[in-house]
Amino acid sequence: MTQLLSGVRVLDLTTVLAGPFGAYHLSLMGADVIKIEVPETGDLAREFGEDEVLKSFAMGPSFLAQNAGKRSVTLNLKSEAGAAVFVRLLSWADVLIENMRPGVLTRLGFSPERVAQLNPRLIYCAVSGFGQDGPLAERTAYDQIIQGFAGMASVTGLADGDAVRVGFPLCDALGGYVAAMAICAALVRRSTTDEGCFLDVSMLEAALTSMTWVISEQLISGRAAQRHGNDNAASSPSGTFAASDGPINIATNTQRQFETLCHVCSREDLIVDARFANRSERKRHRRELSRELDSALQARTALEWEELLARVSVPAGRLLSVEEALHQEQIRVRGLVHEVAVDVPGRSNVSVLGSAVHVDGATLAPRCAPPRLGQHTDEILTELGYSSDEITTMRREGAV
Repeated sequence: MTQLLSGVRVLDLTTVLAGPFGAYHLSLMGADVIKIEVPETGDLAREFGEDEVLKSFAMGPSFLAQNAGKRSVTLNLKSEAGAAVFVRLLSWADVLIENMRPGVLTRLGFSPERVAQLNPRLIYCAVSGFGQDGPLAERTAYDQIIQGFAGMASVTGLADGDAVRVGFPLCDALGGYVAAMAICAALVRRSTTDEGCFLDVSMLEAALTSMTWVISEQLISGRAAQRHGNDNAASSPSGTFAASDGPINIATNTQRQFETLCHVCSREDLIVDARFANRSERKRHRRELSRELDSALQARTALEWEELLARVSVPAGRLLSVEEALHQEQIRVRGLVHEVAVDVPGRSNVSVLGSAVHVDGATLAPRCAPPRLGQHTDEILTELGYSSDEITTMRREGAV
């Protein structure tokens, strides 16, 4: 049984990335995720990505990547009938996740207090850039903005270069993961107390809590973080080195790993060199040590060194492109990439990622294709008890 959240109904009132990403992982765990979208336009991510054909059918790659397995209903919360449908949905659901700016849903008549009155068992999770209160709460936030506010960009890049953003929307993903984790924890508590709760997830705080040693050095040691490029600030030799055909990452965190690396590279002289006698000295003379190792590593290719070092338990690996990473045997064997159908002329399916979690040895995959805009509106309204005539009237009035 891989569907850990089977029977849990989630209302996904989110757009673009952080919220949809979190809801997608709840879906992979087995939850029935109902994506609530604005009529006619839907999630802005439907227009994102580099495939023009998919985007022309409101099924852009960015949308497809985190919405498979969900059902889509269109709903106009600004209309009286649409708001009434939302009331019924809230009474029916276990979880609401939304990523509007703080206060927007309240102004639409659905404050956390009213939501709790409508369904005391509901778990309401609000995902935002900065949290629901504080001086920055109402600011619009995108991933790059959060990277800047978290100091994340300030520690990324070469020591003598400028700050550099991480090359993918890391803060959005972190916010989504934190939201999914919090929702699962709240569901556990509800199973014993029968009480819902309001969860306030801040992308900024999720980003800061992910920065681990950088933050602990600042808070505890009082040492400001520096940019170290591809070097590991905590150890040496630990970073990116030059094999005969290109770069290779090697990480030695213990004296034994360092000495083993020297033996494999036939540079035992480095072990007895006073400059490299211990971790502190190796960090102090990092550049000299890296030059010595780069010279020794020219004897073989990155793949050859990777395999040799793996045999003696020294962590090492080539720097792969994204395409190479997705097609490596490890990922194929683990079943992370899944094919899902798409209803687009000329395209029958696309590839998306599943979950990094395996349950009882089984991978978690989306159970159905990403939904077309409003694909399940009639189905869901019928499940809520609306008649076909009532649904027709709501469509005519623009409520759904």
